[in-house]
Amino acid sequence: MPISRRDFARRSAVTGAGVAIVGSAGVLGSAPGALAADRGAGRPGDAHGGGHGHGHHRPELGYGPLLPDPDGLLALPAGFSYRVLTRSGVTTLESGETTPSNHDGTATFAGPRGATLLVNNHELSGPRDEWEHPVPLVDGLVYDPAAPGGCTVVEVSKHGDHVTEWVGIAGTAQNCAGGSTPWGTWLTCEENTDLAGENGMTKDHGYVFEVDPHDRRANRDPKPVKALGRFDHEAVVVDTRRGHLYLTEDADEPNGLFYRWTPPSGFRHGRGRLRGLADDAGTLQAMKCFDSGGRFVEDLSFTTRTGVVYGVDWVDVADRDARETPIREQFADHEVTRARKLEGMWWGDGGAYFVSSYARAEDSPGRPHDGQVWFYDPKRRTVTLKVLLAVNADPDRPDGLDGPDNITVSPYGGLVLATDGEGHQHLFGAADSGETYPLARNELNLGTEEEPEYSEFTGVCFSDDGRTLFANIQTPGIMLAITGPWRRQPRR
Repeated sequence: MPISRRDFARRSAVTGAGVAIVGSAGVLGSAPGALAADRGAGRPGDAHGGGHGHGHHRPELGYGPLLPDPDGLLALPAGFSYRVLTRSGVTTLESGETTPSNHDGTATFAGPRGATLLVNNHELSGPRDEWEHPVPLVDGLVYDPAAPGGCTVVEVSKHGDHVTEWVGIAGTAQNCAGGSTPWGTWLTCEENTDLAGENGMTKDHGYVFEVDPHDRRANRDPKPVKALGRFDHEAVVVDTRRGHLYLTEDADEPNGLFYRWTPPSGFRHGRGRLRGLADDAGTLQAMKCFDSGGRFVEDLSFTTRTGVVYGVDWVDVADRDARETPIREQFADHEVTRARKLEGMWWGDGGAYFVSSYARAEDSPGRPHDGQVWFYDPKRRTVTLKVLLAVNADPDRPDGLDGPDNITVSPYGGLVLATDGEGHQHLFGAADSGETYPLARNELNLGTEEEPEYSEFTGVCFSDDGRTLFANIQTPGIMLAITGPWRRQPRR
């Protein structure tokens, strides 16, 4: 049953969960230089120190400044180091071809004998012959032989001294963020809706596929999970308690939607079961938000302060395969809540963290920004703005942050985000206190000294033991393992 606007308004009046709330427990606030937000009481200090203004020592956040890399690849804080695991056109697969390019969404899984398995998307679209390093067409693992994308599985031995890579799926298009499942598989998402006959494709695209990193036989004869809809998929997460799947859409004109899929009655999740669903199984719905006064929220860009909370209703999708009309165009503007560039998503803290990378006056009706992170709480049926980045006025500044994309929940508290913005590209942390700190900067200049160009970071995720942070530089396609003196970040 959907929560009513009256119920949400009454609850907000009692609990203080209204549209103007900021600084509540758990809120991740604006980054340095971001839109002003009153932090209110904030979070209590941890055992190492309390709040400022009362004579207490303020514990250091983050790991210090980023130090230039003499090899010109990755700037890191003192004490940290990195290792290149795969590099497009350089490292090779088991089958002999070189690693595909355009690394994107990634997740880790426990492998045999203490190894770590990483499933790595490759965001390649359009005609296959336009790419120098497409995903190889391995017999039995191909969906559409005309498509260049897919994903590979990378196995890193327990001590990191041996790396093996093989194809998990091939013949898909523009595999973007994706997401892992509680049952140990990977859902790879196509951010491309070419139909058969378009751009040389021989099959329809715009779907989600399941890839099993542990069982190669399970990946044979790839089948799209059409029940999850056909649209410009970015990321997906699974509600570990209720079984819902949440999906983001990276699209514009009009802006994309945030979706929920409810499984059919009696369905039980598990390895390979999604691919056995009927094309119309379950219910696909789009998010509709309203504030504590019951007012409809047209676009998430209208939100200008962290801590703002909206109630959520879910609106049924009429035609999920969308061959004639894209799903987002099936709704009038007053029927659903939209957002510009809905990107990465990660399940944690009992809900889904998801990203809107930016908004500008020409593409969004609200206030321009350079990144939002929202948290959907399925128990309360609310979304809360956790992180808000102001427009970066000087993208050429090495420490400027803008355009968050992929995201993960850190075992050391807060979030870690990868940027796909203007100018310099970063990995950065957002602590529970509401402050941000740098973790890495891409120093691989793909342009010239006069006009430098730096590729986005993607695929940020931690190993199961929390000792290694994995991330990719999308172009040319480099997978990195970052280690160092990780520590719990202060809550202050």
